[in-house]
Amino acid sequence: MKKETVLSTVGQHYAEAYEKQYDIKDSHAALLSYKSIVAEYPDSKEAENSRSQIQNIMRNTVPKEVLYEAQLQLALNYTEPDVVTDTPPVTRIALA
Repeated sequence: MKKETVLSTVGQHYAEAYEKQYDIKDSHAALLSYKSIVAEYPDSKEAENSRSQIQNIMRNTVPKEVLYEAQLQLALNYTEPDVVTDTPPVTRIALA
């Protein structure tokens, strides 16, 4: 008799996100799914894995210069004295 693996709800969500990323090749849909997992199950192993997958997708799709500028702006916004910010603006820059 073959033993069937039963996934938890968060495990099912993660498997679906992973399928979107690697089988269907829809990075945008995968990002939205991973984001949802992190929001709904922030302390789960799947949330930790989702954060890693989000980083992987970002590294593979966003040009290095754009990531650098966005990260620098984010750090500047959070280190500016006497300024409190929840989500700093990040502007897209056109690459030549």
